[in-house]
Amino acid sequence: MDTPEIVKKAPFAVPVEAGKAYWWCACGRSAQQPFCDGSHKGTAFRPVKYQPTEDGKAFFCGCKHSGNQPLCDGTHKQL
Repeated sequence: MDTPEIVKKAPFAVPVEAGKAYWWCACGRSAQQPFCDGSHKGTAFRPVKYQPTEDGKAFFCGCKHSGNQPLCDGTHKQL
């Protein structure tokens, strides 16, 4: 598997806390989307760390094809 599974063609809107580490699922296999649960083991994929500098909402990529991983850049509109 060298192409990530598309979970959904829209971002995941998630409240985030400044300084907290979030591990985004890059493979699309996690049952805890948009975050990693270790389902990538045995593949070339690795989770991507995201650590916000302020509290707020982050829009994590759901299609797993963003050029701005782990955040959505609208790529899902072209899939």
